[in-house]
Amino acid sequence: MRFYGGILTLLLAAILPIFASGAQERQLERLAGGMLMVGFFGTEAGPKSEICRQIRRYGLGGVILFDRNPVDPKRPKNIVDPAQLKRLTRQLKACSPDGKLLIAVDQEGGMVQRLKSKDGFYGRFPRAADIAEAGESAAKRSFTKMAKELAQEGIDYDLAPVVDLALNPRNRVIVGWGRSYGKSAQRVTRYSALFIEAMHREGIVTALKHFPGHGSSLGDTHEGFVDVTQQWQPVELEPYRRLIRRGLADSVMVAHVFNRRLDPLYPASLSARTVTGLLRGKLGYRGVVITDDLQMGAITRRYSLARSVELAIEAGDDLLLFGNQLDPRRIESPRKLVRLIVKLVREGKIDRRRLEESAARLKRLKEKVR
Repeated sequence: MRFYGGILTLLLAAILPIFASGAQERQLERLAGGMLMVGFFGTEAGPKSEICRQIRRYGLGGVILFDRNPVDPKRPKNIVDPAQLKRLTRQLKACSPDGKLLIAVDQEGGMVQRLKSKDGFYGRFPRAADIAEAGESAAKRSFTKMAKELAQEGIDYDLAPVVDLALNPRNRVIVGWGRSYGKSAQRVTRYSALFIEAMHREGIVTALKHFPGHGSSLGDTHEGFVDVTQQWQPVELEPYRRLIRRGLADSVMVAHVFNRRLDPLYPASLSARTVTGLLRGKLGYRGVVITDDLQMGAITRRYSLARSVELAIEAGDDLLLFGNQLDPRRIESPRKLVRLIVKLVREGKIDRRRLEESAARLKRLKEKVR
C-alpha cells in the first residue's frame, strides 16, 4: 500500500501544477476577453455559432451590432427587423457565462442610427443639432422613444451621446452631420443629460464621446491621422467635467485625435497622459473608458495591431472596440485578440493588474444594466 501511495503522491505532484497552470491561463484569457467589444457577422447566435462559442469561452465584454454589411451589401450584418433583433440579443445574452454581455449600437439620431425605418424600426430620430433647436420638451419625447425602442430590442449599451462642441464650421464628421447639440458647453451638457437620463430609465448605459473633443477638428479619424493641436480648445473638456460631476458618465469613449498639447507622441486613445493623466487624474473620472473603433485609419495606418492594443491597455482604456465594420480585409476574431493580449502579458509588455482594474470597472458598469 505504501508503494501505491507513493506512486499516487508522485502522480499528483506532477499533474496538479499542470491543472493549476491551465486554470491560470484560462483566467488570463477571460480577463483579456472581458476587455473586448467586437463586431461579428450573423443574424443568429445559436449555441453552436462561432460568436456564441467565443463569448462563452473568453467571457467577452461586449458585442456591437450593425445593420450594414461591409462585405456583402445585399445581406444584413446583424439587424434584419425587430423580431429578429430581439431574438438575436436574447441568444447573445444566453451565450454569456454571467449573462452580463454588453450589447451595443451607435444610436444617436440623424445620420447615425442603426435601427432604420426600412427595416421596420422607427428610424426617424432627429439630428442632435435639430433636437437642440426644437427645445427640451421635444428632446425628452424623442430620447424617451429611442430608449424604449432600444430596450424592447434587448440593446443595453448606446454608444452616445456626442458631447463634442460644434466649434469648427468646416468639421464634416461632427458639425457637418449635425451630431453636436451646439457650440455652448452648457447647452451640450443639458441635452446630453436629458439623453442619458432617458436611457437610464430604461436600464441602458451610455458613452460620452469623443474625448477629449472632436468638434474642432478638420479631418475624420475613420480615414487617417487627425491633428487637432491648433484647433482644439480646453472648453471642449467642459461637458465631460460637468457630466462626471453629476454622476452621468457611465462610460467615456476616447477618440483617435492627436493633440500635441496633451501628448506629443500618441493620439488620445493610446495616450496614458490623456486617459490616465487628464480624464482620470484632472477630471476625476473613475468609470469605464472605451476606445473608438481601433480599426479606424487613424490607428491602422500608423500602428500595428499588437502595438495599438499594447498602448491602449497601458493608456488606461478598459474596453477595446473592434467593430469589424470598416474594412473587409481587416476582420479580427476574438480568439486572435485574446491570444495577442495574453502574449503581451506573458512578455511583460502589459501589466496583468491593468486587466484586473478594467475587469472591476466593467463589472460596475454592467451592474447598472437591467
